[in-house]
Amino acid sequence: MLLPTFDFHEPVSVNEACEIMGTYGAKAKLIAGGTDLMVNMKKKILAPEHLVCLGRIGAMNSIAEDGDHIVIGGGYTVAELTVDSLVEKKLSALQSGAKSLGSPLVRNRATIAGNIGSARPAADLPPSLIAYGATAVLESCRGKREIALNDFFKGPGFTEIDVDEILTEVRVPVPADGQGAGYINLGVRKAQDCNVVNVASFIALDNKDGSIKQARIVMGSVGPTPLRAESAEATLIGEKPDEAIFLKAGQAARRDCTPIDDFRGAASYRKAMVGILTKRTLEIAHRRAIGS
Repeated sequence: MLLPTFDFHEPVSVNEACEIMGTYGAKAKLIAGGTDLMVNMKKKILAPEHLVCLGRIGAMNSIAEDGDHIVIGGGYTVAELTVDSLVEKKLSALQSGAKSLGSPLVRNRATIAGNIGSARPAADLPPSLIAYGATAVLESCRGKREIALNDFFKGPGFTEIDVDEILTEVRVPVPADGQGAGYINLGVRKAQDCNVVNVASFIALDNKDGSIKQARIVMGSVGPTPLRAESAEATLIGEKPDEAIFLKAGQAARRDCTPIDDFRGAASYRKAMVGILTKRTLEIAHRRAIGS
């Protein structure tokens, strides 16, 4: 299938890209890896008059530890996340999500901003990023703003990004001692398939008695956006981490999700798997929190 006609722009700085988006607004689309956009354009779902390529903006293709945050440029590819030593050491749940995403060909092209900005309910990166407490940095000619990823998604394909804004970077708090996270996805196949269920869990332990003082559990593929399992999180607070409390949290998480039936799996199956994956990701998070 042929692509619709469009004008192609290739800015070399964020400011230049913002000026272009400010000029054309809804008539323009940003492209980095293009793994979603090109498919939708070929299917005639989208027909932007202007494409704004972000590939030459070096500032968006980096990762660095900045004080108590790890700052990941929006153009950083999923493949780079899978092998980055900083991600492996401090954001292992994010790396697990990156390794689960698509195939090697897709990972080589897909970017962190694209995976977030596409707002797919089954996307691999948002659950772990939300679990870590990440925020998205949005830039336009009007200035820069930061929004928690927990509040970023509005529905399938819809986010808080305005038509003239660019998701330039993702800021993730550096996990402290006694904190850990885990991520697991479940699909029909290992690659090039949409997740049936995916779950990320984060816990922070009290350094005095080892009890759980903070918990975030994020479920994907079981609602219109990544969902927080709030009653499951409440179940954990103040408790000593063990198999019984993780199992109880998993049972609570089943009540927090709103899956649908489709050809990949029944809603009842998804609910059951949410319980299992919640328990398993909490066990991973606990092991990482205690440094084992």
